[in-house]
Amino acid sequence: MIWKSLIKAVLLLSALYTTPTNGEKYPVVMWHGMGDTCCFAFSLGSIKKILEDNLNQTYVRSLQIGGNIVMDYQSGFFIHPNQQVDYVCQQLAKDERLSKGYNAIGFSQGGQFLRALAQRCPLPPMKVLITLGGQHQGVFGLPKCPSLSSRTCELMRKILNKAAYEEWPQLNFVQATYWHDPLKEREYIAHSSFLADINNEVYVNGLYADNLNRLDKFVMVKFLNDTIVQPKESQWFEFYKPGQDKEILPLKQSKVYEQLSLKQMDINNKLVFLAVEGDHLQIDKEWFLQNIIPLLSAERD
Repeated sequence: MIWKSLIKAVLLLSALYTTPTNGEKYPVVMWHGMGDTCCFAFSLGSIKKILEDNLNQTYVRSLQIGGNIVMDYQSGFFIHPNQQVDYVCQQLAKDERLSKGYNAIGFSQGGQFLRALAQRCPLPPMKVLITLGGQHQGVFGLPKCPSLSSRTCELMRKILNKAAYEEWPQLNFVQATYWHDPLKEREYIAHSSFLADINNEVYVNGLYADNLNRLDKFVMVKFLNDTIVQPKESQWFEFYKPGQDKEILPLKQSKVYEQLSLKQMDINNKLVFLAVEGDHLQIDKEWFLQNIIPLLSAERD
């Protein structure tokens, strides 16, 4: 289960000595992944405390989709990402503590949802985006199916493998919206109701590229032993070459590198690619402090 991997990471992080930094820091917004919620004390609740302790008690908001924890949990499977991004955009606009800008951390699919937020919702301004195991080019495989019954999990696998781009799955299964079948590239572009759009593959939306380029940094963390995300290179915005599912196309050779203006971000040294040993969302404690906390430590004007 993804949340079990996150718990392991939290247990490691919770044992850390804290290293507070001086000065007022940008607030941090977190978006949980599939099979988790905003506020479990043993997952994002613990990470919230760690961030506060190491960032001079800065304001940390862990996003809850809907009015309660049950709806928030279900959102990871059954509330369309477009609807979630719109909802979060409205919620953040009402939060005065974020008005001068904020940093963002997305866990697993929460990573691409936060990227969509940066592209579609430039106010309040996102400063640094960190995605931990985000599937920026989608997934093609479900090796594990967290937090659902085996019967439901098997049904989801069958639907995604055979009918991911039909209207009903696209509207009702979150994972279908970022299912990227390289053997059906044209179908993916034509019928993906979320990922193909935010990756500027349907048509080039200049606002998406411009808004993403407003970030100070876009940090992508790949888990080198990931058994959840297939292919794991999706976490670095890479994917299979169209027409096959063996060879990975380097980012700089992909269309999205140009279409989403990632090339310009690269030229401006705004793209950061980090790799860490471990399975999905398993983070070594020293690595987190040394690599993630400094990215969030810039003082607010």
